[in-house]
Amino acid sequence: MFRNLIFDWSGTLVDDLPPVLDATNRVLEVYGKPPLDREEFRDRFRLPYREFYEEVLPGVPLEELEKHFRAAFSASEAPVTVLPHTREKLEWCRRHGIRSFVLTSMDADAFRQQLEAFGLGAFFEATYSGVLDKRERILEILETHGLDPADTAFVGDMVHDVDTARHAQVTSVAVLSGYTRAEPLAASSPDITLKDIRGLQKLMERPLDRRAPVATVGALIEDGEGRYLMVRTHKWGHRWGIPGGKIERGESSEDALRREIREETGLEIGEFRFVMVQDCIDSEEFQRPEHFLLLNYHARRRSGEVILNDEAEEFRWVTADEAASMDLNRPTRVLLEAVVATRPTA
Repeated sequence: MFRNLIFDWSGTLVDDLPPVLDATNRVLEVYGKPPLDREEFRDRFRLPYREFYEEVLPGVPLEELEKHFRAAFSASEAPVTVLPHTREKLEWCRRHGIRSFVLTSMDADAFRQQLEAFGLGAFFEATYSGVLDKRERILEILETHGLDPADTAFVGDMVHDVDTARHAQVTSVAVLSGYTRAEPLAASSPDITLKDIRGLQKLMERPLDRRAPVATVGALIEDGEGRYLMVRTHKWGHRWGIPGGKIERGESSEDALRREIREETGLEIGEFRFVMVQDCIDSEEFQRPEHFLLLNYHARRRSGEVILNDEAEEFRWVTADEAASMDLNRPTRVLLEAVVATRPTA
């Protein structure tokens, strides 16, 4: 799918959020400001980081803040670790001739120390660190290394990374392993959203020319009290939708439906009926370009309580009116409207 990958570093390939949070709070302490906890920091921190500091410490020169930050970062005893699947992904890229680069705002000296300590330097053709605004450097990287934007993706964990990719007209790949929460990342509309770096390898291992659409099943599940189950997932840009998945070879659509509902929600369904089939071709809401044939059903819960697997983030039982007011993916909204339109009236 891609011949060239430009990676962010912090939050994408390594987890250095603990010492960064320590150092940030030390800077805030110097100027008499209260510390941030981890989730407050993830809510407020953004790149370019001069914008973040202008918000929390307006008027303080950036050079002065950087001096305090670097000293505190070096003194922090909080661990920095390579994120799961990073090394495997980079090794896979090397085996398959994928050209790999790093573009990071991290301090250049600290970055070089981590790169050497983790033994990751050999995986990259070139690295660019200490870049305050990545949009100002990515075009230079493309030109210097002769990278075709159509064959290139920028992989990062922050809204600024998505903006940088868009500025260079390369594919933006957002991973949920780092600094920015899922909701603001989704609002920036990345081309592809993945839970972590492992998802990128799985995506790139897929055939580049998928001629046949992918057949899937899904159900709008009713609980017997007039409420419907809605689940939220990063695959659909953190929108709400219905549980479901792909039909396996040799499996009937109804068997696939029962299995997918059981795997994704822990529920057993009883009575169900086929409602419609929807073509979903390269939806901007989905995490990657795909052509799905969505076999949609209306089902009733027979037994069990909802226990989500790792594909979903949260669930709600809601009325049809409540569901209609939620941020639904488009296929779910179409299905909901069709089911409501065929309900018997009192």
